[in-house]
Amino acid sequence: MTDQGKITANLPSRDFDKTEAFYQDLGFETVYRGEGWMILSRDSMMVEFFPHPDLNPSESYFSASMRLPDIDLMHGEWANLNLPSAQGNVPRLSAPFELGGDAPRMFALVDPDGSLWRVMEGTTNT
Repeated sequence: MTDQGKITANLPSRDFDKTEAFYQDLGFETVYRGEGWMILSRDSMMVEFFPHPDLNPSESYFSASMRLPDIDLMHGEWANLNLPSAQGNVPRLSAPFELGGDAPRMFALVDPDGSLWRVMEGTTNT
C-alpha cells in the first residue's frame, strides 16, 4: 500500500471562537476554519471540530486519544494553564496516573465542550 492515509479525531464545538482559543492555549494552530468545520494542529497531531451548539458539556460522550513518547512534557506544559483537576469540572486536567495491567500511563484532559482526551504514553506506531 503506497497511500499513507491519516485518521483524525472529530469533536464537537459549541462555539468555534471559544474552542479555537482553548486549543491555542494548548499549543494548537488553526489549519482551516469555515462555518461548518475547523481543523487545528500541533506538530504532527491534528483534530477536527464540527458545530454542536446545543451540546451539554456535562453529558458529552465524545472522546479522543493522543499517544506521546513522554506524557510528562505535555502534562507539564498544560499544567501551567491552571485548569481545575477535580472530577466534574469542565474543562479539567488530571494528574498522570496508571491503571495497571497492560494499560499505558496516561492523563486526562476535558475540553470546554466536555470532550475527553486520553493522553497516553507509548509509541505512536503500535
